[in-house]
Amino acid sequence: MSPRRYELSDFEWSIIEPLLPNKPRGVPRSDDRMVLNGIYWRLRTGSPWAEIPERYGPSTTCYNRFVRWAKIGVWDRIFEAVSRAYDGDLQMIDSSSIRVHQHGANGKKGGLNKRRPPLGTSLEAAAWGAREAD
Repeated sequence: MSPRRYELSDFEWSIIEPLLPNKPRGVPRSDDRMVLNGIYWRLRTGSPWAEIPERYGPSTTCYNRFVRWAKIGVWDRIFEAVSRAYDGDLQMIDSSSIRVHQHGANGKKGGLNKRRPPLGTSLEAAAWGAREAD
């Protein structure tokens, strides 16, 4: 069976596995590779956490592990290790080099800035002078 689109290859897993925190006491954790695949699926698709497919385990497990590992710097270590392992073989698309379709380029310059409240302004509707719904 071929690997799924959003899942780690065996090579990537061999790089990442030693970098993950290991807490041997307490309740056994969900499979790290399965949870990582769920996290990567969510990040690559842009879907909400609750829509992670069941094959990756509970969405709350994926979310909690993502947040905890972000706090202790695991993601930084993973990114650096995978970047070193591929040694420039990966290519990324920078959004500044992508042209907008002709129909998406009809807005006025600076139009969005006029609609935003000044910095420090409350985001409550009453602060903007809007009336509440009756």
